[in-house]
Amino acid sequence: MNPPVGEMSVSDGGTARTVAAVSAGGMLGSLARYGVAEAFPHAPGGFGWAMFAVNVSGCLLIGVLMAVITGRPRVHPLTRPFLGVGVLGGFTSFSAYALDVQRAFQAGAPGVAVAYLVATVVCALAAVYAGLRVTRPLVRRGGRP
Repeated sequence: MNPPVGEMSVSDGGTARTVAAVSAGGMLGSLARYGVAEAFPHAPGGFGWAMFAVNVSGCLLIGVLMAVITGRPRVHPLTRPFLGVGVLGGFTSFSAYALDVQRAFQAGAPGVAVAYLVATVVCALAAVYAGLRVTRPLVRRGGRP
């Protein structure tokens, strides 16, 4: 039985390469997220627009990536671990988002906290769906309109 696209079996020595790909990608994605958060800070009781944008755009790109990977017969086996799990997994951060929500509650802004809590989840899921929905037909047509 062959491993799913983007995965390597332990028996082929792929585990170390996969871990290295995820680690390298995660470092890049995390640094990008950190840079955005530092460039656009917000008050503890404010809406975390930077992290919201990071999570929604990252989810959109995850949808695009999955459409591309699953729509192509030949994809390098480290593509999904590096880009999907590593770069985009490191870029998006639902733990930072949860911390922002907690801080908004503690700062006495429950309306902001709830709006941020709900909007992030709804928009992130919609972004994944949109990325898949828009990209999948393009991949099937070979990128031609």
